[in-house]
Amino acid sequence: MIRSSEAAVMKWRRLNVDSPTQGLVDADYIVLNVVKSKKNQGILKAGVKKEANIAPIVVDKSLKLLVKKNLIKQVANIQSKGKDPYYIAVEFEPSDELTGGAWYSEGNLDKEFITVLRDTCLKVIQMLKVATAEGIHDFLKKRKVVECTSQQIAEILKSMVLDNAVIEVKSIGLGEYHSIPVGSVCYRTARGVALEADPKTIAPMASIPCGACSRINQCTPDGVISPQTCVYYTKWLNFEF
Repeated sequence: MIRSSEAAVMKWRRLNVDSPTQGLVDADYIVLNVVKSKKNQGILKAGVKKEANIAPIVVDKSLKLLVKKNLIKQVANIQSKGKDPYYIAVEFEPSDELTGGAWYSEGNLDKEFITVLRDTCLKVIQMLKVATAEGIHDFLKKRKVVECTSQQIAEILKSMVLDNAVIEVKSIGLGEYHSIPVGSVCYRTARGVALEADPKTIAPMASIPCGACSRINQCTPDGVISPQTCVYYTKWLNFEF
């Protein structure tokens, strides 16, 4: 019985030695708890000093130790670059307010991704004539064209509406809208818009094969003749199906 108890104590000691919290003192735990309480919002060093209510020099020492032990991490705020970082417990991912969300990469606005996604959305809308944000997302997801979320698609489309690249309309459930529920918000290209061109000088159908197609009136999203099955349109889109 004694040997069993000794073995249990030795096992606990080995586990305790390997624990990241090994060697922490009361002040370190106070600082750690303050940081953890902020979850994914994080907290500045000044905030930790205020809430911990211990000597500032002790807080500085504790923060360095906790980062070294990988119990907390530093995260830069995109809105205050070059200033003091935020501290967040390692079990949390920083909020979009700190990192900028999906539109940012390593703290910088991912302009290339935004441009690619805008151009791709415009191509899909031109191909389908009219489309919802969900429809565009499903189209891209099935074909693995661009990795993105439906929320990103919705945000891109809103920005394109503000830029007059596309028009936001509501489905009437007839004609080109027959496959979209009545009242659903959907998008069409604005007059004169074409990729990589001046919208004032290029006609709306000039850049796509549909403009010269003799069967354009028979083309529907889910018909025998459709943009999805058109060889010429597929080549123009340059998508890998």
